[in-house]
Formats: sequence, C-alpha cells, structure tokens
Amino acid sequence: MGTGRGAHVWRFDAGRICLDLVATESAGGAPGAGEQLPGPQQLARWLTAARLVPPGTALTAVDGGWVDRFHELRSDISRLMAAQLGGPRSDAALARVNVLAAGAPPGPRAVRTADGRLVRALSAAPDCAGLLAVVARDAVDLLTDPVARTALRRCQGEACHRLYLDTSRGGRRRWCSGEVCGNRERVARHRRRALGKEIPPGVE
Repeated sequence: MGTGRGAHVWRFDAGRICLDLVATESAGGAPGAGEQLPGPQQLARWLTAARLVPPGTALTAVDGGWVDRFHELRSDISRLMAAQLGGPRSDAALARVNVLAAGAPPGPRAVRTADGRLVRALSAAPDCAGLLAVVARDAVDLLTDPVARTALRRCQGEACHRLYLDTSRGGRRRWCSGEVCGNRERVARHRRRALGKEIPPGVE
C-alpha cells in the first residue's frame, strides 16, 4: 500500500510499522528515494497514513523536535535490523529503543459517529513520547520474536534497501514488492534479453 503527498510516497507493506518507518530514510528506501520525513508537515501526514493516530486527529504539536526524535529512532531501528542481517551489533541503539518502548502509548477509545458507527479515537492528544513508544515496542516485538526475526529480509532489487518480513510460502520472496522492485527486475531482464538478441556477442 502506498500513501503520500506530492513527492513523498509512503508504502506500508513491509509487514511491521517499525520497518515502514525505516523505509522513509533515503538509505532505507527504494532506488532514488530521498528523505521522506524532512519536516513536521510530512511527519504529521505519515503518522496518520501509518495509522498511528486515527484519521482527523489534530497534530498541531508536531514540530522539528518531533522530527529529530523520529529520525533518531529510525536510525536506531535501522542499525538493529542490520545487525540481525549480519551487520555490527549496536548495544547503544538497543538501549535507546528499550527506553522509548517503556513509554506509555496513547490510549484508544471507541466513539460513536453521528450515524451510529463506532470509530477509534484517542483518549488524549497524542504526544511525541507516546507515538515513539508504539514504534519502539513494535521493534522490540520483532527483535524478540524468533519466527518474525528469521523472516527479516532486505530487498534484492537493484539499489533498493527496503527491509520486509518474508511471510511467503517457502520463504522465497526476493523483493520488498513484486509490483515495484519485482516488476522493475522483470522489465530489466526483458531488456537484457532483447539486447542480447539484437547485438551478437562480441559485437559493439
């Protein structure tokens, strides 16, 4: 699933919200993607698109401090996931994520709309620490779940660095998205075959 405004396109198909957050950094995203959460406006939109807050929640408190703290959590989660895939261990990152995970996430409540439907709302205005806690707890859950942890993969698409959980039968999924990187790889393979037929080997 992709959501965004203007040049910022967010996908929420990694299997965990903590991995979706990592995908918003230029080093953790798709080919050619830059920083996707450069300021408060984009972060506020991402929080809603990621369903960390219900649609229509006022996020007027989001400022540069929120952006910095989400960037820091994102970097720490990225380091921890990279360590799971054979990279260097980062106990400092783990300690910071554990501290954030100990915070209290915003409490949900069910409210009735004018037409009688029940929808989710928050019991109080969300604060930065509470929303960070939601993402940090998701990272802790992933890191401590042996089944989910062994399903962690990095996309094999050209120049793509997205992380995802491979829940396919047999665990043979190669790309973060068959429709995006998988399609890109199939097109590239087709072009290589076409060029190979048009240009005999050794002829330039």
